[in-house]
Amino acid sequence: MDGRQQLSYTAVRMMLAEHEVRPKGSLNDSEKGDCHSRSPLLRKKMSVKELALPSASSGRGTFICRLNTFKLKEIFTWQLLKTLAMGQGLSLLICGTAITCQYLAERKVETPMLQSFMNYALLLLTYTTTLSFRKGDGNILHILKTKWWKYLLVGISDVEANYAVVKAYQFTTLTSIQLLDCFVIPVLMVLSWIFLKTRFKLVHYVGVAVCLLGVGAMVGADLIAGRDQGSSSDILLGDGLVLISATLYAVSNVCQEYTVKNLGRVEFLGMIGLFGTIISGIQLSILEYSALTQISWNWEIILLFGAYTVCMFLLYSCMPVVVRLTSATAVNLSLLTADLFSLFCGLFLFHYTFSGLYIVSFVVITVGFITFNTVPTVLPAARPEHEDEGSPNSSASRDAAVTQEGEGIESSLEVEPCEHTWVTEKNTKL
Repeated sequence: MDGRQQLSYTAVRMMLAEHEVRPKGSLNDSEKGDCHSRSPLLRKKMSVKELALPSASSGRGTFICRLNTFKLKEIFTWQLLKTLAMGQGLSLLICGTAITCQYLAERKVETPMLQSFMNYALLLLTYTTTLSFRKGDGNILHILKTKWWKYLLVGISDVEANYAVVKAYQFTTLTSIQLLDCFVIPVLMVLSWIFLKTRFKLVHYVGVAVCLLGVGAMVGADLIAGRDQGSSSDILLGDGLVLISATLYAVSNVCQEYTVKNLGRVEFLGMIGLFGTIISGIQLSILEYSALTQISWNWEIILLFGAYTVCMFLLYSCMPVVVRLTSATAVNLSLLTADLFSLFCGLFLFHYTFSGLYIVSFVVITVGFITFNTVPTVLPAARPEHEDEGSPNSSASRDAAVTQEGEGIESSLEVEPCEHTWVTEKNTKL
């Protein structure tokens, strides 16, 4: 193809690209003349492959071009890396609670309801007190008048989910608990589909399947290492308690996602602290009164209780932040690595037996989590009502960000039509 044919073909492609970028008839005669005058510059910018005429195998060529446009930086965005890091931070906090519980169990202290009560009481002192000083619709009195029964149900779900899974260790094995506890993820997806109108795509189901494969590898490593701990006195009852706990966790997490994305994290944590303290306090006085009187209090036990409470408080405080960035399902996928962190710490603290499958499990779960977050889920837009102005998650800040983004798009379009023609030509070809 000689120079004249190349120039003709370039002009045709430029005209087609102009129709894609700007409405028909928006270019005046001077702009058209300017475009034709700059055609040599455009030909220098465009490679020879882009000027070549389409061949008979254009289908295969298009597929190869799409593969060439695949870039890791488009997947490993700052948002994904931040979410991954924060999710693993939550897993480390759960690891801290597991280690402190193990040390308390070695000292014959088994009071799960007391530990939950201390966490809810700290949430009450922090976030419920904050709600008390608010004015208007965000005040605690207004919330209790309009939605008290809703938060009561959420509090019951959260408290009983914690109690049921701890109680299950008395009847079934660690392997059964690890496997059945994953039931929370499909229940979460179903509840999110029904109540939050979240729509998942094929890549999300693939990510969940990969994460569950990682859990299977972890359970296999436990069996190889001989860590099938727990009891087998009543496996059916224990497994049923785990399934009940997973279902209640899913209900609590769906309510948390809706509240955090629409009403704010302070309201959720304040209400869960209030009703959680009341419910766990009643159960504590009924179920663990005798166990409290048998504790030999010393500075070690006090420090262990304090460390457990701090880890749980940070977990409850930070989890809504991660849920707001992603979803409750994505957060629970990232929490699957919590048992692995506990095992890695147990290698040094409790002399557990190491297995290479633990590393494989961690890598597989991480890959599944990344796969799940490569494509965002489709859900209705959230409109927080009580976030402080100026905060990154506030409505005003988001509106300003959207406005700036729109201005950036408009400013990027206010360039000479020839430059846009060249950019669109490359994108069209790819």
